[in-house]
Amino acid sequence: MTIISHTTALEMLLAVVDHGGFSAAAKYLDVQVAKVSRAIAKLEKNLDCTLLNRTTRRVELTQEGILFVSEVRASLQQLSYAESRLRELKQVPAGRLTIDAASPFMLHQLVPLVAGFRQAYPLIELELISNESIIDLIEKRTDVAIRIGQLHDSNLHARLLGNSKLRLVASPAYLATLTGPVTFDSLADCSIIGFAQSPQLNIWPLNHLQFDLKPNVLASSGETMRQLCLSGNGIALLSDFMITQDLYAGRLVEVLAGEVNSPHPRERVNAVYYKNSTLSSRITAFLDYIQNKLKL
Repeated sequence: MTIISHTTALEMLLAVVDHGGFSAAAKYLDVQVAKVSRAIAKLEKNLDCTLLNRTTRRVELTQEGILFVSEVRASLQQLSYAESRLRELKQVPAGRLTIDAASPFMLHQLVPLVAGFRQAYPLIELELISNESIIDLIEKRTDVAIRIGQLHDSNLHARLLGNSKLRLVASPAYLATLTGPVTFDSLADCSIIGFAQSPQLNIWPLNHLQFDLKPNVLASSGETMRQLCLSGNGIALLSDFMITQDLYAGRLVEVLAGEVNSPHPRERVNAVYYKNSTLSSRITAFLDYIQNKLKL
């Protein structure tokens, strides 16, 4: 049996008990007496017992009715409390929020914002998960995923968080091992760091051509590729969101500056979530908070 708002058989039963009769209950609920009578009769039939003893002057609960009404009253009070809690959650963001992002974005962009976000929204419990490949949000029980590049899943809502420029970079130590500056012609003789599980990302979108080199070193994550670059292992195509500080500090140097096609779909940074789920206040709070604080 389904419990629905304020005109259910259960609430009608409580109204009859509290107001001393069918007519008084009907008046209180602003419905016809016959509707109250039919609802109670159907309830008794479903329960296969008599809840009320009816006389011409009064209505009294049977022993079964006393027990049942006591449980119903407690249950409806609990339901009312649950509904009020949900209304409160809509006003004050609260509850667990699971965020998925590739490790470099998680480490360089999201982690630095966690302390401020938790201070602003202390009732939200953050769970940060790193996956280097695209996940199924439902299967992994994830609320929001940060995805870099062009989106292909039309079943997702997406919010564009910004664009992060791609650059070809290497460490000064590696560049010192070369006989001259990096050029298009000399790339074939350079050590190339690429993605192990996403070979399409090893096709560099350079101006006027797609540069497809066979990497000499492969890694499964962008953060590992960054560390390989910093350690002098070669040249990689990486996003500003993970290397800006390295460039500023001189730990990495851009090569073939201006030759990467930009803006490019691979530079887009989106937050995605499922269309068939209601956008909860905690998701909105998170996206609104990070939107203008990301350093892409």
